[in-house]
Amino acid sequence: MSERAHAAAGAAPGAVPGAAVQAHGMGAELVRPDWAPIALEEANRLLSRFATDVGEATALVWHSPRPFSSATIAEMSGGGRLFVKRHHRSVRDVEGLNEEHRFIRHLRTNGVPVSEILEGRDGATAYAMDEWTYEVHRLAQGTDLYRDAVSWSPFQREAHAYAAGEALARMHVAAAGFDAPARRVRPLVSSFSIFASAAADPRAALRAYVARREALAGYLASRPWEQDFKATLLPFYDRLAPHLAGLQPLWSHNDWHASNLLWREDPEGTEVASILDFGLADRTNAVYDLATAIERGTVDWLALHAGKQDGLVAYADMEALLAGYESVRPLSAAEQAALPALLPLVHAEFVLSEIDYFAGIVRSVSNADMAYDLYWLGHATWFQGEHGQALLDHLRQRPYRSGQAALRQD
Repeated sequence: MSERAHAAAGAAPGAVPGAAVQAHGMGAELVRPDWAPIALEEANRLLSRFATDVGEATALVWHSPRPFSSATIAEMSGGGRLFVKRHHRSVRDVEGLNEEHRFIRHLRTNGVPVSEILEGRDGATAYAMDEWTYEVHRLAQGTDLYRDAVSWSPFQREAHAYAAGEALARMHVAAAGFDAPARRVRPLVSSFSIFASAAADPRAALRAYVARREALAGYLASRPWEQDFKATLLPFYDRLAPHLAGLQPLWSHNDWHASNLLWREDPEGTEVASILDFGLADRTNAVYDLATAIERGTVDWLALHAGKQDGLVAYADMEALLAGYESVRPLSAAEQAALPALLPLVHAEFVLSEIDYFAGIVRSVSNADMAYDLYWLGHATWFQGEHGQALLDHLRQRPYRSGQAALRQD
């Protein structure tokens, strides 16, 4: 599971003691966080690098429960609030954050509602202090309707799914002008390299991916990973390969779910007010991002992991998401054909990155085991079964809409 990067202004009524902070685990339970919460003195040491009108933090009023970093909302002496986020340098160094910040600034310049990254007195937006890397954002606009939800919680309403689809499409239109190369090898990035080429052998691409990540390679040494890949994931690649030529490279969000969005609701309708958390962003393609949104927003994986088998797919939400998307950016025939072929594979590469993080950085074998068994193999195995095949058949049989949205917001 990946983390949401912001909360809405006013989300927390009072300060949260550091000892009380808990984090989301791999399931629905709260666990002890891997990273200690940010302290007030620490936040002010960072904020001293910014202009004097930024002021001093007087209290930390909310701590993020997301697991891969520490984040807080700081109440400022001037009356405003700032979002402060800290990463261990092994997860994100300064250049790693700058990769994300360049993409965010491009989107913001092109009218996409993303947060404003604060620049220090020297013009930088990412700072290293001791073993940590920091960033500061102004609070994004909108209401955090999913503040307490785990990352892959279903949409509360079809109108949210529709609005999420619209916002994703608008972001893709704006992202088309961002021509940065793919990110360097880093933990916790949702890249697209193993399955990206119809000309290359994905087994060789997988071996290369593993070889570049020492901790992942060490963990997999005790697993039959090549055999598992051949039996579980490779058959899906064989179906995807004929469609890869129709997918244009595009920088994408890669973690699109309801709790990474802030919302605006009024009598005129529902819309996404802000898009959050670009930590997994990389150069993939629009269908990859859309498939991620379907997987994370319309399939109840946590219920599956708890033993439930039926009713896991919110088909109405999925159709609303797709209709909202195509009302802004129609899928080409090639993209529509690729969508059901890519969906069973869209989470596979990120799970390997998670295993690398769990095995090499926080040293949690139990989480690495869960990622391998439930997410790397388990998701693909579900797509091989009755309910997963029904979902893929639904997408294959979905009429080609040419941008005509079949659903409207309620």
